[in-house]
Amino acid sequence: MIYRHLEKHRLEHVGWLRAAVLGANDGIVSTSSLILGVAASQATHQAILVAGIASLVAGAMSMATGEYVSVQSQADTEQAALATELAELQSNPESELLELEGIYVGRGLDRPLARQVAAQLMEKGALRAHARDELGITETLSARPLQAAFASAMSFTAGALLPLLVVVLAPHAQLIPYVAAASLFFLALLGGLAAKAGGANVVRGAMRVTFWSVLAMGTTAAIGALFGTVV
Repeated sequence: MIYRHLEKHRLEHVGWLRAAVLGANDGIVSTSSLILGVAASQATHQAILVAGIASLVAGAMSMATGEYVSVQSQADTEQAALATELAELQSNPESELLELEGIYVGRGLDRPLARQVAAQLMEKGALRAHARDELGITETLSARPLQAAFASAMSFTAGALLPLLVVVLAPHAQLIPYVAAASLFFLALLGGLAAKAGGANVVRGAMRVTFWSVLAMGTTAAIGALFGTVV
């Protein structure tokens, strides 16, 4: 009988969940804050919409650029580490075998068994074994700059589109309360869903996001009202 491991852990989703939530959260907060700031300055409906669209485009590009540069730096570091490890494997394989053996001993294996495991893994793929167990680099967790940049830009765009949609649909006279209420609802929902998916407290996650979002929106709206001009 073949045993299949069916147990699932929420930690498997932490990486992509964190990136998606951060991107969407940034999209909502930054775009809605800018919209509220411009609206509080008594700008026209068209000017508010243009400002929101500009925020979406600039924010998405900024997220993509920042994520690409960050992840590419990680990828360069990983490649340099792998190149160094490959050179060491070629020049001194016995020392690398002892190093891998020591890692498994440190994890609780008896030394003879650790030696056997290290030898067999190095026969199957020495660089892969050292990358995984010595450097912590795996195919699943390895850096992918373009994928990370695209995902960040898309998640930011998805978040920014929500307050923009409210601007399009809401009457100009009630634009500020509509955008504020809808954005806070979206943010609370996003924070709650992220907390639930990660196994954390849903209410606490929603309240945490809502508190800081209220602070950001309120500050921007106050600045817009203070320095705006009445048309």
